[in-house]
Amino acid sequence: MKIDCRTSIWNQFGAAIDMLEDAINLCPDHLWTVALWKDPEDERYGQFWFIAYHTLFWLDLFLTGTMEGFKPPQPFIRGKLPEQPYTKEQIITYLSVCRDKCQSALEGLTEERAQQRCGFEWMELSFMELQLYSMRHVQEHAAQLSLVLGQHEVTGMDWIASARSKDA
Repeated sequence: MKIDCRTSIWNQFGAAIDMLEDAINLCPDHLWTVALWKDPEDERYGQFWFIAYHTLFWLDLFLTGTMEGFKPPQPFIRGKLPEQPYTKEQIITYLSVCRDKCQSALEGLTEERAQQRCGFEWMELSFMELQLYSMRHVQEHAAQLSLVLGQHEVTGMDWIASARSKDA
């Protein structure tokens, strides 16, 4: 039996992104700024919208593999909070960009790229291990957002076993 690890990894990573997307889409307007936790630096860091943005920012960065020259797409700001929370539509658009970037990166992964070292101040990993680390990060925050929705009696969340096709 021959298994293409790139496809298997994409199917699971894509499912984590899809679960994040479901949580964002299911979030009613009145919960968009609900705090999941209190952040001592700024209360907005613990709010639903920011956790969704934070997850996508790091997904995008980790797919790039370096801080050097990294800049999220407009209207997102690196290194500071916006004056107003990003909208659900802005976040979903960013998610779509990140999802496509992730799928392309994983399906086109070469042995050389997989082994490339990616260094950050706090860790250095191969590009492949960084993507697994990132997948765990996406799933962690998707679960947190889903939990807060469930605590507020929002229904519709479900486990996704494999990445959805673009046509779904």
